[in-house]
Amino acid sequence: MECKSSLKEQLFALEKKLLEPEIRTSKEELSNLLAETFFEFGSSGQVLYKDANIGEITLSLVRMKISDFEIHSLSEEIILTTYRIHNEINNQHSLRSSIWKLIDGRWKMHFHQGTKVIS
Repeated sequence: MECKSSLKEQLFALEKKLLEPEIRTSKEELSNLLAETFFEFGSSGQVLYKDANIGEITLSLVRMKISDFEIHSLSEEIILTTYRIHNEINNQHSLRSSIWKLIDGRWKMHFHQGTKVIS
């Protein structure tokens, strides 16, 4: 397995990429980053699936900052990421977790969950 700090930097970059407007609005880019079996429990309460929803929904444009980013190895090919998000547009905070799988030499997101922090 690659160096933990290098892997952490790589997965952090991928998580940040998924927050970029040009990625969030590109079916092709999302297809490259999400595993075929991807699903999400969104902070809105919606459940989304790659195969059923990727062409039907437009992810909202966001301005978010990631903090407290950590990785947790579940196996050599499966990593759990955990972090906090601050949505600067609506001043909402949420806890996030993603499961990334190494598929054909590339990290792809298999699962994501966002949970709003209620103050």
